[in-house]
Amino acid sequence: MATQFSLFRHRRFTAMFFTQFLGAFNDNVFKQALILVLTYTAASQLDTSVSILNNLAAMLFILPYFLFSAVAGQLADKYEKSWLTRNIKILEIVIMLIAAIGFVFELYRLLFIALFLMGTHSTFFGPIKYAYLPQAMHRDELVGANGVFQMGTSLAILLGMILAGVLTQLNNSLYWISAIVILIAILGLVASIFIPKTAAMQPNLKVNWNIFTTSIDIIKYAYSLPLLFFIILGNSWFWFYGATFLTQTPEFSKVILHGNESVVIFLLTLFSVGVSIGSLLCKTLTKNKVSLHLLPFGIAGLSLFAFDLYLSLSNFTPTALTEPLLGIQSLWTNIENWRVFADLFFLGFSGGIYIVPLYASMQAYAPISHRARIIGANNIFNAILMVFSAVFSIAILNLFALTLPQLFLVTGIINIFVGIFLYMKLKKYRGSLPISTES
Repeated sequence: MATQFSLFRHRRFTAMFFTQFLGAFNDNVFKQALILVLTYTAASQLDTSVSILNNLAAMLFILPYFLFSAVAGQLADKYEKSWLTRNIKILEIVIMLIAAIGFVFELYRLLFIALFLMGTHSTFFGPIKYAYLPQAMHRDELVGANGVFQMGTSLAILLGMILAGVLTQLNNSLYWISAIVILIAILGLVASIFIPKTAAMQPNLKVNWNIFTTSIDIIKYAYSLPLLFFIILGNSWFWFYGATFLTQTPEFSKVILHGNESVVIFLLTLFSVGVSIGSLLCKTLTKNKVSLHLLPFGIAGLSLFAFDLYLSLSNFTPTALTEPLLGIQSLWTNIENWRVFADLFFLGFSGGIYIVPLYASMQAYAPISHRARIIGANNIFNAILMVFSAVFSIAILNLFALTLPQLFLVTGIINIFVGIFLYMKLKKYRGSLPISTES
């Protein structure tokens, strides 16, 4: 584990790590702050339900992944990545200035526009950062680098949500939020300045700006390479699985555990730390090799701890919501809660050893000339599966009238069949493509 942290000695890793960390951090500070403002302030002012506003916010952030991922992949293949990153980070500062005006003057339509633009910013940065790693890292560094990146992303999401919660509790909170998101964007630009230059993969590529035809074309291309296509499906399944569980965390924290907002953050922390530790261990467990050998263990863990979470939550008797909600300290004194805590931690841990080998394999096996576009295709499928996760959860909980623990049980069962199918396909096509890392 110490070896992969030695990557921080190298500017080729550190500069991109902090650029992507600050980007993910800012995404979540802004998005979570906006959701809290919508929930506690804007809903009453706009005479609109909290549910509608929050779902609209979620849709606007993820919509750019559908629309622009294929174009983003083309640009990342065509242009030099450090130059492209700096320009995207300048755009982030402009977006945060727009958001600041929206917060300070309570212009909610402008905030929704800024949220869509921030999703667009993330869409265009995604193919760059993941296509950069196999160019900048040596072959025996790729798994470790992905592990640290995944750890950083998990922590950035968590810390962003926590900071947003803290900022919304301050006096003049809208001014604080505005100042902080601008500051983080500026720090992201500073970090991007130190990213070393890498060769443009296809400088003569003619970019197709038609977002529909280019999306169809890159999906067809990925489908023509079965190994990469099933790696992408496996990657996207993780986002479906994680979204299904994490979206329900606030509700089961309140309704089943009878915990307050601090409990929600604690549960998300357990999951995020689990993902981080699992991600970091991948380097040791795979002996620095790009390998899918950990995948069955990740799949098994995701289902096993989903089943146990179902059993542990089913032991709780719902408490009347008129009683005061409990804090972390109160829940910690009840040993029955420890099982729930452990299940969430090991769900995250299993997710870490599942997703890192898939990311490393996607980067390693993607043809060099199309690597960023393959990652763009991956982002399209990620977005589709995350939206499908919401539809799936609504159907299970409302149409079929199942409980939250039963939702986790059903998801865990489906994961077994999906996992076996994906692993068999990946095993079948494993030798169909050569590893294409440059170093």
